[in-house]
Amino acid sequence: MRFLAALLALAPLAALSQPAGDYPSRTIHILVGFTPGGGPDITARWIAQKLGDAWKQQVIVDNRPGAGGTIAAGTVARAASDGYTLLSVSSAHAVAAAIYPKLPYDTFKDLSGITETASSSYVLVVAPSLGIKSLRELISAAKAKPGQLNFASAGVGSGTHFAGEMLKAMAAIDVVHVPFKGIPESLTETLTGRVQFFMAPMANGVNLVREGKLTGLAVSSAKRDLLLPDLPTITEAGVPGYESVLWFGLLTSSAVPRPIVNKLNSEIARILRSAETYERFTPIGMTPRPMSPEEFDTLIRNDVAVFSKIAREANIKAE
Repeated sequence: MRFLAALLALAPLAALSQPAGDYPSRTIHILVGFTPGGGPDITARWIAQKLGDAWKQQVIVDNRPGAGGTIAAGTVARAASDGYTLLSVSSAHAVAAAIYPKLPYDTFKDLSGITETASSSYVLVVAPSLGIKSLRELISAAKAKPGQLNFASAGVGSGTHFAGEMLKAMAAIDVVHVPFKGIPESLTETLTGRVQFFMAPMANGVNLVREGKLTGLAVSSAKRDLLLPDLPTITEAGVPGYESVLWFGLLTSSAVPRPIVNKLNSEIARILRSAETYERFTPIGMTPRPMSPEEFDTLIRNDVAVFSKIAREANIKAE
């Protein structure tokens, strides 16, 4: 009886140590907590296509926008621990943990990393109709009309929201946050001039700036972006110390066995390191960045700590 009891006690550990076996043997779903067109959607659809080709299984991208991506994250956290439900996130995932007092999941206990997929900078854009040509002019306009200028975001708690709030705090300007369902809606409202500025992910903003449909004022990275080399960094343009980099990645339930996570990581890393991925990502300002699951978990944990500190100091809270 003792021998049987010992075997039963070891069974869960043995299951976790077993190889991924026939995984995947059916359809994989990648949930995206934002509308189509943003970085989490772009990266998810590319990886879904390539995973499907490699594994001869259907990989479906399912957009479930709302609450800064936390609705989709909660769904994945509660999903079966079989590796067939993944989550495509941006740095908004870490922002949410910093500004939402209550989430429908535990950021560190319920979800775990597969890999970072890519990183990108933001480009600060305004409508040409405003006649603003520099960040200093935007700051001057905001200070001349406190509370009258608006900035768009892809939703409360999104990376675009936090990047805008950081600019608001560090430039000491009184501007109003206007959240939308996603990046396309934010760009549309900025194009029309109904909102005055938007921290657009480079992937979504670069062509609109090049075509003159939007006026680019600065980029959010520490160094100038190769896609818009004539634009200064926000630090160069008048807000010293500003830096905000947008990252994207894939998560799954923390209960998924490690062999399955490792198999996903290995195949996705191969996809991200391919010349084809570089050719797809770099023209839209995204740099492929595969890493181990442990490295991605550490990145998220570190960013939550940084964002929490900034949120407290700037009194940034979810609306």
